[in-house]
Amino acid sequence: MILSRKSLIASAILMAAATPTLASPFTKNALLQKQKTERVIVLMLDGLRWQEVFSGADSSLMNKENGLVKDIDALKKKYWRDTPEARREALMPFFWQVISREGQLHGNKTIGSSVTVTNKLNFSYPGYSETLTGYVDPKVNSNDKIPNTNKTVFEWLNTLPQFNGSVAAFGAWDVFPSIFNAERCGFPVNAGYDPLTLLPGNPVVEAMNTLKRDMPRRWGGEPYDAITFRTAIEYLKAKKPKVFFLSLGETDEWAHEGEYDRYLDAANISDRLFGELWSTVQKMPEYRGKTTLIIATDHGRGGAPRAWESHGANISGAEDIWLAILGPDTLSLGEIKSSKLTQSQIAATIAKALSKNYSQFQPRAAAPAPVFNR
Repeated sequence: MILSRKSLIASAILMAAATPTLASPFTKNALLQKQKTERVIVLMLDGLRWQEVFSGADSSLMNKENGLVKDIDALKKKYWRDTPEARREALMPFFWQVISREGQLHGNKTIGSSVTVTNKLNFSYPGYSETLTGYVDPKVNSNDKIPNTNKTVFEWLNTLPQFNGSVAAFGAWDVFPSIFNAERCGFPVNAGYDPLTLLPGNPVVEAMNTLKRDMPRRWGGEPYDAITFRTAIEYLKAKKPKVFFLSLGETDEWAHEGEYDRYLDAANISDRLFGELWSTVQKMPEYRGKTTLIIATDHGRGGAPRAWESHGANISGAEDIWLAILGPDTLSLGEIKSSKLTQSQIAATIAKALSKNYSQFQPRAAAPAPVFNR
């Protein structure tokens, strides 16, 4: 049997993904291409399960008993379809109409693909730290606002002349200044209800700052995602950072409250906002055709009937996450089968997208995921 070129590429990447400690097969062969990526945008959705990403709405949770759903018929009209493929596209159209066609999606366990948290704690601060540093630090074992002693890949990139002064991070959760160690890292970290003061006179940012100050605080340290997103995208349009981070949090908050309808709505809205961000940068010459987008989550969750609300070391399945990647140097293979990646590979993957070797700075970090055509 003669395999097509795309089949050969797919076979090679799957072999590499199954053994992430090996070097990518694309380093020294005929597929080597000139580096196109000059900028990286990393987006994260807190606690969104792989089950919804790859199969859409879960019928066992679309009820009052397990999902506290208020209007079951309305929820089914929005998100229920006859097949997993149709359901996931209804829930997350940007993922399945754009990323799956032009990039890659990892983590569908039903077809043998996995992305796994290795810190074994399966909650937020350890998950973000593992994602951003590339390794597990046993001392990172709570969600307390303790400045991270470990330097993230963002902090390292900011020390390089090519990126210095062009790195920024935004997050809904007010612990991100500790995760990035804002006092040390050398770049802006705006999170929680802190006003953004770096764009004086920007009417959108001023409106968001006013909302942060005056609105009721449902979750204490975390505003609604729309406020975080509008603040972040205004900064991106104005400052055009080369390395940019944004995390949204409502998926995790509504799940903890057990409200499956609002959890699904949060996933759907986040997908739309991420699609808006991608569309925005494709209209900007600084980003168009030069940007790699990486989307991930910090932890998974349990299953039905009620464990889906929770995560942690004792929740089965909370170690299972997912990864999406899109960009000019990413092999366009869509939904990946039989791959095995870890959360700890994401940091080096961010660096490799920019043709930087993170292990030279941090030898403890896991190898980058073999997702690029070089």
